[in-house]
Amino acid sequence: MTNDNSAKRLPNQRWQIYPENRELAEKLGNLTDISPIISQLLINRGMETLEDAKIFLEPESLILPSPLEEFPDLAASVELLEIAISKKEKIAICGDYDADGMTSTALLLRSLRALGADVDYAIPSRMHDGYGINNRIVQEFHDEGVGLILTVDNGISAFEPITKARELGLKVIITDHHDIPQQLPPANAILNPKLIAESSPYRGVAGVGVAYILAVCLAQQLGELKGLVQPLLALFTLGTIADLAPLTGVNRRWVKRGLKILPKSTLPGIQALIQIAGVQASEGEKNQNTKSLKPEDIGFRLGPRVNAIGRIGDPQIVIDLLTTDDFGVALAKAIQCEQTNTQRQQMCEEIEKEAISIVENLYVNSLQKDRVLVIIKDNWHHGVIGIVASRLLERYGVPVFICTYENESIIRGSARGIPEFNVFAALEACRDLLGKFGGHKAAGGFSLPAENLSEFRLRLSAFANQRLELQHLKPLLKIDTQVDIHDINQDLFQQLNILHPCGIDNSDPIFWTPNVQVIEQKIVGKGHIKLTIAQIIDNQRHELKGIAWRWGDYFPLPSRLDIAYKLRENNFNGQTSIEMELVGAKLPNYVINLFANSSHLSRANFEYKQRQYTCGIYNNGASTELRVKNSEGKVLVMRPEDKFGLLGFNRDNAEQVNLSQPIYEGIVQNAIQALLISLQT
Repeated sequence: MTNDNSAKRLPNQRWQIYPENRELAEKLGNLTDISPIISQLLINRGMETLEDAKIFLEPESLILPSPLEEFPDLAASVELLEIAISKKEKIAICGDYDADGMTSTALLLRSLRALGADVDYAIPSRMHDGYGINNRIVQEFHDEGVGLILTVDNGISAFEPITKARELGLKVIITDHHDIPQQLPPANAILNPKLIAESSPYRGVAGVGVAYILAVCLAQQLGELKGLVQPLLALFTLGTIADLAPLTGVNRRWVKRGLKILPKSTLPGIQALIQIAGVQASEGEKNQNTKSLKPEDIGFRLGPRVNAIGRIGDPQIVIDLLTTDDFGVALAKAIQCEQTNTQRQQMCEEIEKEAISIVENLYVNSLQKDRVLVIIKDNWHHGVIGIVASRLLERYGVPVFICTYENESIIRGSARGIPEFNVFAALEACRDLLGKFGGHKAAGGFSLPAENLSEFRLRLSAFANQRLELQHLKPLLKIDTQVDIHDINQDLFQQLNILHPCGIDNSDPIFWTPNVQVIEQKIVGKGHIKLTIAQIIDNQRHELKGIAWRWGDYFPLPSRLDIAYKLRENNFNGQTSIEMELVGAKLPNYVINLFANSSHLSRANFEYKQRQYTCGIYNNGASTELRVKNSEGKVLVMRPEDKFGLLGFNRDNAEQVNLSQPIYEGIVQNAIQALLISLQT
């Protein structure tokens, strides 16, 4: 067989399917009046009692402790701000250039100005300063007569700049959510959920969550809360989802509220973003007069437009967007976000293509030996290489460290890890080779002298080889439960709404269905596969349409697959249908086993549509193929991963045929069945 038009390898994934607990699922289903499928999803998310399920399904029923009781320095922070406002002391916010940092900055600017504060802000330059407050910003604040510095989404590791601020006589409140360093900075007050009990419902808040708690407590203290909560909650929701914060605890409760507020937000910046991004609010789950957004509207539509500015633009655009009360100004800023995001998308596509080319030419054959991917190229924009790192991780299944030159002597990079590989620990192991670095288990950033690159590569490979087994070198796909296609309907989809808002630590449910037939498929857009699959149950054929984003490399898909997917609602021309978003695919086990055991198989005979056939598995060089011969001597040849086969009396003159056509599909399936029977006997 030739390789022309044959399917490329399927996604290189390892599937982790949650164990079924039918007894508990049925019990929870009966108690909560939901289907056992939904109950299993709750169990997978850690709900094992009726009380757990009730709080998850109705987050407003959660009895929240006062934040003043949970955050040791919150009362002191409120008092410092109250005194500064009453004395008209200048307050300066130091934010960050990602969506969390920019929404946090905007949230505190709005609230403090509404409460009468004299407040301004600064955000470090991604290009020139890197992350976090620094000595230059501290000195500038001092020179401008600032009396109180308020950091948001940064500062917990800024020991030297905070020390400098205190030496200059400035008061400092740190609000941050990043990991706690060995030595805390000498701030007047520190608010960080990592410093409170792990059991606290506030534990998972992002930087914008800490800012929201501080702003609301301050407004309550001053008796000025009225009218502030809704605009601040809109900013909290935008920042929390865009920062991929866990949607559990208070995040789940407040985001659920915020998603209902966003479509009718009084903030011109939010309205302009929604308009420019073309986001449509959907009808509420229970009250059909209530419209709500879904987390993916923020995660995939609003958030990237905000984040793009922080990556390659000027953060002041976003701050102006989210703090203005003039819709005309907001619309102009939203258009700038849109243009910048388009530019960011083009950059990512170009860099991704170049990066894949480098990997395929230089590293693809050594990935299992190195167990980590380190690539570098000049003129890549370091504001977007983190996105490309995530895509390479998804493609190759190994930790990725992607770098570009800041100048001739300095390299800057971003890293992304797999569950078994701690990025921050890997960077720590290379501390003596690096300049600045930071991050957490899953991601990080770093810089290093160019002369250290070779040693850095070797050190990372040694670190990876100590911690990773070969079976880890595949992207992990966590699958909730098996579902038959005939179970997928509007009622099931509506029940899925009770899991919303979905996100980190409450992921979109992923289902799987074994041994489906791909009956239609075509490439659409920029390398997506639009397809229809079918499943036969009790002689009934059930079909489901869907899309596989960015799967063009795997086109055409084999005709028989086990599939993993999310469910989506498609509204088109007034018609609503449930479709799938394909996230995983592999050959059915019986096909894999059949070809794997080919050395033990003899030929088999079978009858199909009153015609006699012989079949067998044969080795053809590096590959294994199925050959089916009819009584006239005509042979059908196929490989398990291919959609196309060859048909003819000899290979040289054979024609290519589509194996998903019913006649060939039937012959192949009957041949496989005959060989399986032969294997068993």
